[in-house]
Amino acid sequence: MNLSLKKLAASTLILASLSSFTSLANATVTAQQSAVILKTFSDTSVKDFRQFLNSLANADVVKTADFGPAISAFLDNKPLSAAQQNDIHRLLGLYTRMKYGSAATETLRELVAIPTVRVDGVAQHENPAFIKIADKIKSLAEGFDLKFRNVDNRVYEVSLDGASDEVVGIHVHADVVPVTLDNWVLPDGTRLDPFKVTLIGDRMYGRGTEDDKNGIVVALYAMKVIKEEKLPLARNFKLLIDTTEETAGDAIPYYFERNPTPAYNLALDGGYPVVIAEKGYGTVMASFARRQAEGEGAEIVSMTGGMATNQIPSKSVATLLTDKPAELAASLQQAGAEYVKSNGGDFEVDARVDGKDVKLTVTGVSAHSSAPQSGVNPVARMLDFINSLQGKVALKHNQITDAARYAADNWGLDYLGSKLGVGFSDDFMGPLTASLTYVAMDEKAFKLAVNLRVPKGKSPQVLKSEIAEKLAAWSTKTAIKPAFDYSIAEPMYRNPEGEWVKALLAVASENLGMEHTFGTSAGATSVHSLPNGVQFGLARPEVKYTGHTDNEFKTTGQFLLDLQIVTEMMGRIGQLPKL
Repeated sequence: MNLSLKKLAASTLILASLSSFTSLANATVTAQQSAVILKTFSDTSVKDFRQFLNSLANADVVKTADFGPAISAFLDNKPLSAAQQNDIHRLLGLYTRMKYGSAATETLRELVAIPTVRVDGVAQHENPAFIKIADKIKSLAEGFDLKFRNVDNRVYEVSLDGASDEVVGIHVHADVVPVTLDNWVLPDGTRLDPFKVTLIGDRMYGRGTEDDKNGIVVALYAMKVIKEEKLPLARNFKLLIDTTEETAGDAIPYYFERNPTPAYNLALDGGYPVVIAEKGYGTVMASFARRQAEGEGAEIVSMTGGMATNQIPSKSVATLLTDKPAELAASLQQAGAEYVKSNGGDFEVDARVDGKDVKLTVTGVSAHSSAPQSGVNPVARMLDFINSLQGKVALKHNQITDAARYAADNWGLDYLGSKLGVGFSDDFMGPLTASLTYVAMDEKAFKLAVNLRVPKGKSPQVLKSEIAEKLAAWSTKTAIKPAFDYSIAEPMYRNPEGEWVKALLAVASENLGMEHTFGTSAGATSVHSLPNGVQFGLARPEVKYTGHTDNEFKTTGQFLLDLQIVTEMMGRIGQLPKL
């Protein structure tokens, strides 16, 4: 038989054997054997999957390996046992990593170079950057012989067809959070371009390398390999690339108003191994009306913070007007040193003369607002420090000092809601978190957001009432009357059932050496309200997540491992007889 007929025969035999296995069997390819295979082969030494397996069958690593019979059975077009089927999919993941690792890395560079951030006053679906990335993804998909649909520039759909009407939705997103260019500086002074992948050591720096353009890339290349190797699928896959995940979140609902909802959904936009619970996303937005400055001393005329409610930046900068800049800078510098010393010493306060102004900078550690414990919040510290200057440094009172008192009195440096007395926790999902993040000012008001991540255990309505009641009492007491806007969503909690989640858990935990247990996340994804929605990577829970942070990066090693894991997952989920 010629090669194409051999592939067809193999496909038929594999498909015929699907009913004979379940996902309970483990793959026998060990992490050590995987490492040897990766070291032995390269992208230039593998032509296609069958050729790779033929070469592997003669390699020393297979001679005493338990997966040797799986290779022989596959190459001889014989039915495979459960463990053998899983071995073949593990080897398929390794093959994809070796064959397309370099190409996938280059594709990631190309996608990061497209600045898919929200532009004020421009609808996301009309933003030229999103039109550009849609064209790029279309070109990639069609080049991979995959079906592509651009659904009104809201969602980009890439399809891989199987033998039934059943659909698994794989969710990723093309939009990224905004950047503060001045904050993209490494400790050694190296300045980074957020929209250009910069490789330093094993780190690929760039906005979207971690969240979530890496997800787009690894899914596309996994689909490419399954398609070109003509591997049989018992169901369809739809890669759904969201364009508003970081902002309005209206693109996916728009899509599902016009298209069927997959019965199974997984997001490559969270954590490994399999996340079955997501905290509810919430915001307490306080708006302080601009007012004429009162009193004597310097006036704070501006302040920076996160550019989105889900960002904790690395720096917050306040500008102060004064007729004695040198004297003010010296006073702030001294007060700042005392404040740092008495509040943990893990951040910096710096005051410098800048022309006729004084620039006050608080430097902390950037973090995703879903994990405030992994950072040091400079926004909270800036506001608390400003409020602490009462009686030490003369400041005029205006909307920014009002906001500083509000933040210090109600939220402080705590990120668990303890200062306000609204904290609570769930044994599995963990505690409520409350982080001062977004800062903005226009001609009408100074705005300050607290980002909430809410576990199960207290309804959004009850929590909202508690917060509103306490802030109303504070407002009455202080005569500071900001306008409040509240938004709190329900948390997600799934009862994991079915062969598909067992397979997901096995693939991730075996490849990553992780505990074989389901996880929880403080980050909400686009599967939050969808049926059978779970997270499947691409972040490791024991490693700090750099998405949304200044100097966001993904390591090359983890990116290639993600490519390997997602390919194995799609092959395995695609061939299960029942999900």
